[in-house]
Amino acid sequence: MTISKTAAGHQVLKDRSAGLSPRQRAALILIDGQRTLEEVLAATSPGGVTRADIETLLALGLVADEPGDSYPMPLAPRAAAVATPERERYMHAYALATQLTAALGRKGSELNLAVEAAGSLEELQALAPRIRQAVGPERFASLQQLLN
Repeated sequence: MTISKTAAGHQVLKDRSAGLSPRQRAALILIDGQRTLEEVLAATSPGGVTRADIETLLALGLVADEPGDSYPMPLAPRAAAVATPERERYMHAYALATQLTAALGRKGSELNLAVEAAGSLEELQALAPRIRQAVGPERFASLQQLLN
């Protein structure tokens, strides 16, 4: 089943109005209308995302399993749709970094925003020292593996 964000899902990402858990938010970020449910779960499982988290997003109307119900998105060229190993690494690292920094609460909100703005693996690597300092070396270890 391929899942995509609805208009409500896009809005929640912009204004954080639904009170999603960090795991649910990380999953919602990765849902793009091109990945299957299994691919999203595989990408976010290191961060603790479960099928129940995705079902919650479905129940809230933030994602849909039918492309006709989704927010209109421009079609990417076929070559861009193919995920490269580096892109996959970035997606895994992004989901985990988002989860780690979101768990910091208010004290980590600036760092969380910086992580959410990171559009490449290199940008996440540049933020790595700040993330490590904020979350500690033990919690940072799994992210360190993805970034190296």
